[in-house]
Amino acid sequence: MTQSHPRISKAVIPAAGLGTRFLPATKATPKEMLPVVDKPAIQYVVEEAVSAGLDDVLMVTGRNKRPLEDHFDRNYELESALQKKGDAARLAKVQQSSDLATMHYVRQGDPKGLGHAVLCAAPHVGQEPFAVLLGDDLIDPRDPLLQRMIEVQERHGGSVVALMEVAPEQIHLYGCAAVEATVDSDVVKVTGLVEKPDPADAPSNYAIIGRYVLDPSVFGILRLTEPGRGGEIQLTDALQQLAQDEKIGGPVHGVVFKGRRYDTGDRGDYLRAIVRLACEREDLGPDFRSWLRSYVTEEM
Repeated sequence: MTQSHPRISKAVIPAAGLGTRFLPATKATPKEMLPVVDKPAIQYVVEEAVSAGLDDVLMVTGRNKRPLEDHFDRNYELESALQKKGDAARLAKVQQSSDLATMHYVRQGDPKGLGHAVLCAAPHVGQEPFAVLLGDDLIDPRDPLLQRMIEVQERHGGSVVALMEVAPEQIHLYGCAAVEATVDSDVVKVTGLVEKPDPADAPSNYAIIGRYVLDPSVFGILRLTEPGRGGEIQLTDALQQLAQDEKIGGPVHGVVFKGRRYDTGDRGDYLRAIVRLACEREDLGPDFRSWLRSYVTEEM
């Protein structure tokens, strides 16, 4: 009989990073607010959480991140101006972000890494399993990764990480998982994890991408986790302990994702994400694709 586990209702979005790869654009603007076509990257992430049934969202922020809160709040002056102009379409877009979810915020006072950012969510999450979504990874809504991860967690308990196969020479950029097959073709049992290994030492080419569904026992481990790679408290190190000892908080599984993912944490991939999403838009796609074909033909 399939075991039933508590329903997940909360999502945590770490958003305290400095965005140094996008300087000078991020000197005064949070990297999460950089537009992907005409919507900030962070809104795509919140929409993904809501689509998976998680409408209680905690954002872990830092200094100079106030625009994130403003974006998901009401802007009565702007709404009033659009209403007076009769611009119902733009008014609906403005109101959409403030109506998406119940938003909460907590500050990560010191930039001590992803593990520390997740630990900042402990008072809000309590003793419930919860999801973590990183803002640099945008998952196409046509490929519902988070829903699948929640299904796996509710069936098996413990924690679930999102995995993608990458080229062996790229694995040093990611956390990496050692895995065993299960009866489900897209689900593996995680037996070990290592943060950004040298390709020669990597246990596989399964890279951890920015989606997690975590058992609350991870908080107790994070409180005792010493800084690891880069001098930061690594979430991967805490998950490694869970994978090695199921008695702590259940097993760790991985969902192998083969869908569409847009990496906005890298400048080149950020530009490619904008082009891909713009090409697929009904309102922008036809004209933009036509221009793009002409540009490539003429310039290349």
